[in-house]
Amino acid sequence: MLVKSISKEVSIFKSIVTSGTFQVILFSFLTAAAAQISIPVKPVPFTLQTMLVVLSGAFLGAKKGAYSQLLYLAMGIAGLPVFAAIPDGAFGFARLLGPTGGYLLAFPAAAFITGVIVEKNKKYFTVALAMFIGNALIILSGVSYLYFFWIHDINQALLGGAAVFSLWTIVKVVAGTSIFAFVSRK
Repeated sequence: MLVKSISKEVSIFKSIVTSGTFQVILFSFLTAAAAQISIPVKPVPFTLQTMLVVLSGAFLGAKKGAYSQLLYLAMGIAGLPVFAAIPDGAFGFARLLGPTGGYLLAFPAAAFITGVIVEKNKKYFTVALAMFIGNALIILSGVSYLYFFWIHDINQALLGGAAVFSLWTIVKVVAGTSIFAFVSRK
């Protein structure tokens, strides 16, 4: 009787953990946690959240990955402290109007694009390429936003919004691809 009850509980737990809704919520919270691992510099902090954005697309697929990032943005817009700490940072919806807004708004699209590519081919090189493309989309969106709304100097926007992230992006893509490969083998 006890074994049957435990087996039933394990089965229920397993179905919850493997449900798409749970996975979307999980990646939203993982992105929020990764945002808290940051080096607060201006105009945009160094964080681990972009690695989780592309991992959400890789693991969940295009649609669910994008949904997880839309949920992440919704949590932040609602005022929950999920966005990275930045000097002089606003809260809630106002954060999307600040210097990090262009990066944040690109998260759902980056997860979607990464997911589309990985759904078609899960080989290591393709996953790495998908993650680079996702990160490039985030950086392009962020730099464009910085240029048009904040800095108004393309060289400064590129320097402060892209160049400083070059090495950091490579490290995160290699780490993300390795995490995906390791977990996918299990």
